[in-house]
Amino acid sequence: MKLGAFSISLSVKDIKASKQFYENLGFTVFAGDIEKNYLIMKNEGSLIGLFQGMFENNILTFNPGWDTDANKLKDCDDVRSIQKELKARGVKLESEADETTTGPASFVVLDPDGNAILVDQHV
Repeated sequence: MKLGAFSISLSVKDIKASKQFYENLGFTVFAGDIEKNYLIMKNEGSLIGLFQGMFENNILTFNPGWDTDANKLKDCDDVRSIQKELKARGVKLESEADETTTGPASFVVLDPDGNAILVDQHV
Protein backbone atom coordinates (compact mmCIF):
# COMPACT_ATOMS: atom_id res chain seq x y z
CA MET A 1 0.00 0.00 0.00
CA LYS A 2 1.54 3.30 -1.13
CA LEU A 3 0.24 6.18 0.99
CA GLY A 4 2.28 9.01 -0.57
CA ALA A 5 3.65 12.06 1.23
CA PHE A 6 3.23 12.22 5.00
CA SER A 7 2.57 15.30 7.10
CA ILE A 8 1.06 16.17 10.41
CA SER A 9 -1.78 18.67 10.44
CA LEU A 10 -1.76 20.69 13.64
CA SER A 11 -4.75 22.52 15.06
CA VAL A 12 -3.14 25.75 16.27
CA LYS A 13 -4.48 28.59 18.41
CA ASP A 14 -2.40 31.39 16.83
CA ILE A 15 -1.17 30.70 13.31
CA LYS A 16 1.26 33.64 13.31
CA ALA A 17 2.90 32.47 16.55
CA SER A 18 3.04 28.89 15.22
CA LYS A 19 4.54 30.07 11.92
CA GLN A 20 7.27 31.94 13.79
CA PHE A 21 7.96 28.95 16.05
CA TYR A 22 8.37 26.51 13.17
CA GLU A 23 10.46 29.02 11.20
CA ASN A 24 12.79 29.10 14.22
CA LEU A 25 13.08 25.31 13.86
CA GLY A 26 14.16 25.75 10.23
CA PHE A 27 10.81 25.28 8.47
CA THR A 28 9.75 27.57 5.62
CA VAL A 29 6.31 28.25 4.18
CA PHE A 30 5.72 25.76 1.38
CA ALA A 31 2.05 26.38 0.63
CA GLY A 32 -1.15 27.79 2.07
CA ASP A 33 -2.49 31.23 2.92
CA ILE A 34 -2.04 32.79 6.35
CA GLU A 35 -5.04 35.05 5.67
CA LYS A 36 -7.16 31.89 5.30
CA ASN A 37 -5.64 30.50 8.53
CA TYR A 38 -3.62 27.64 7.06
CA LEU A 39 0.03 27.11 6.09
CA ILE A 40 2.06 24.11 5.02
CA MET A 41 5.58 24.37 6.45
CA LYS A 42 8.52 22.34 5.12
CA ASN A 43 12.00 21.41 6.34
CA GLU A 44 13.68 19.05 3.88
CA GLY A 45 11.29 16.05 3.67
CA SER A 46 9.30 17.01 6.78
CA LEU A 47 5.91 18.65 6.34
CA ILE A 48 3.75 20.28 9.01
CA GLY A 49 0.37 21.80 8.28
CA LEU A 50 -0.76 24.63 10.55
CA PHE A 51 -4.54 25.11 10.69
CA GLN A 52 -6.26 27.68 12.89
CA GLY A 53 -9.95 27.15 13.59
CA MET A 54 -10.45 24.40 11.00
CA PHE A 55 -10.57 21.25 13.13
CA GLU A 56 -10.36 20.34 16.79
CA ASN A 57 -7.49 17.83 17.06
CA ASN A 58 -4.23 17.12 15.29
CA ILE A 59 -4.40 14.82 12.25
CA LEU A 60 -1.87 12.52 10.62
CA THR A 61 -2.13 13.09 6.86
CA PHE A 62 -1.08 11.02 3.85
CA ASN A 63 -1.35 12.24 0.26
CA PRO A 64 -1.47 9.38 -2.24
CA GLY A 65 -0.05 10.44 -5.59
CA TRP A 66 2.24 13.16 -4.20
CA ASP A 67 5.84 13.28 -3.07
CA THR A 68 6.95 15.69 -0.32
CA ASP A 69 7.28 18.48 -2.91
CA ALA A 70 3.66 17.99 -4.07
CA ASN A 71 4.90 16.53 -7.35
CA LYS A 72 2.69 13.88 -8.91
CA LEU A 73 4.09 10.38 -8.50
CA LYS A 74 4.19 8.11 -11.55
CA ASP A 75 3.40 5.02 -9.49
CA CYS A 76 0.89 5.34 -6.68
CA ASP A 77 -2.15 3.68 -5.20
CA ASP A 78 -5.46 5.46 -5.67
CA VAL A 79 -7.19 6.50 -2.45
CA ARG A 80 -10.14 4.25 -3.32
CA SER A 81 -7.97 1.15 -3.66
CA ILE A 82 -6.31 1.95 -0.32
CA GLN A 83 -9.77 2.35 1.23
CA LYS A 84 -10.98 -0.98 -0.22
CA GLU A 85 -7.90 -2.76 1.13
CA LEU A 86 -8.38 -1.32 4.61
CA LYS A 87 -12.06 -2.25 4.62
CA ALA A 88 -11.14 -5.80 3.56
CA ARG A 89 -8.79 -5.91 6.57
CA GLY A 90 -11.65 -4.91 8.86
CA VAL A 91 -10.51 -1.32 9.49
CA LYS A 92 -13.45 0.91 10.45
CA LEU A 93 -13.66 4.12 8.42
CA GLU A 94 -14.90 7.38 9.96
CA SER A 95 -15.57 8.85 6.52
CA GLU A 96 -15.24 7.31 3.08
CA ALA A 97 -14.27 8.29 -0.45
CA ASP A 98 -16.95 7.64 -3.06
CA GLU A 99 -15.65 4.51 -4.76
CA THR A 100 -17.64 5.25 -7.94
CA THR A 101 -15.58 8.37 -8.67
CA THR A 102 -12.04 9.13 -9.86
CA GLY A 103 -9.61 11.92 -9.04
CA PRO A 104 -9.37 13.80 -5.76
CA ALA A 105 -11.00 12.14 -2.75
CA SER A 106 -10.30 11.34 0.88
CA PHE A 107 -11.22 9.15 3.82
CA VAL A 108 -10.51 9.15 7.56
CA VAL A 109 -9.67 6.33 9.97
CA LEU A 110 -8.92 6.48 13.69
CA ASP A 111 -5.99 4.63 15.24
CA PRO A 112 -6.57 2.66 18.47
CA ASP A 113 -5.94 5.81 20.53
CA GLY A 114 -8.42 7.94 18.60
CA ASN A 115 -5.86 9.80 16.47
CA ALA A 116 -7.35 10.77 13.13
CA ILE A 117 -5.55 9.66 9.98
CA LEU A 118 -6.60 11.50 6.83
CA VAL A 119 -5.79 9.89 3.49
CA ASP A 120 -6.27 12.84 1.13
CA GLN A 121 -5.63 12.47 -2.59
CA HIS A 122 -5.35 15.69 -4.59
CA VAL A 123 -4.61 14.20 -8.03
